[in-house]
Amino acid sequence: MTVRVISGTARGRKLKSVPGDTTRPVMDRVKEALFNILAGDVIDSNWWDLFGGTGAIGIEALSRGATFVRFSDLNRAPVETIKENIEQCGFVKQAEIRKGDAFSMLSAQVDRQFEYIYIAPPQYQEMWSKALKLVDENIHWLTNDGTAIVQIDPKEYEELELNNFEESDQRKYGSTLIVFYDRLN
Repeated sequence: MTVRVISGTARGRKLKSVPGDTTRPVMDRVKEALFNILAGDVIDSNWWDLFGGTGAIGIEALSRGATFVRFSDLNRAPVETIKENIEQCGFVKQAEIRKGDAFSMLSAQVDRQFEYIYIAPPQYQEMWSKALKLVDENIHWLTNDGTAIVQIDPKEYEELELNNFEESDQRKYGSTLIVFYDRLN
């Protein structure tokens, strides 16, 4: 499957895939639906693409006018792929790439706030709920009007006890479920 930038300044650019089968690229229709829902809110926003993979979500956000994206991934192959894709799309100055464990990063001292944290981890390991609970505990990763967005298989979904979030929306596209959690003020 070819991953490409759908809209914005880098529209049509093909993104390199991560070698092997450690990542699952987001389908164009899911990406398009996500960004149609967010619409103009993407402009001037800051993102954290937590389980970066190819970087497709963060790069799409930058292409559509986001100010900054932090990409993180545990493995070297995705980190190298994200670097190449960011360079190819011309977003080096607006991006930061960190190699490391997402849970350790979320548990660390908050060093920046984001309007959006995108959580699309490896499937069927309950990593999404662990990550979301860590954001809930360290809510200052998000701005006051921030949103955590989770991308999972619908079979993985469960309601979580959260103190600082309310689930505001969910959309299903085939075997992909996108769930929006808005920060409570």
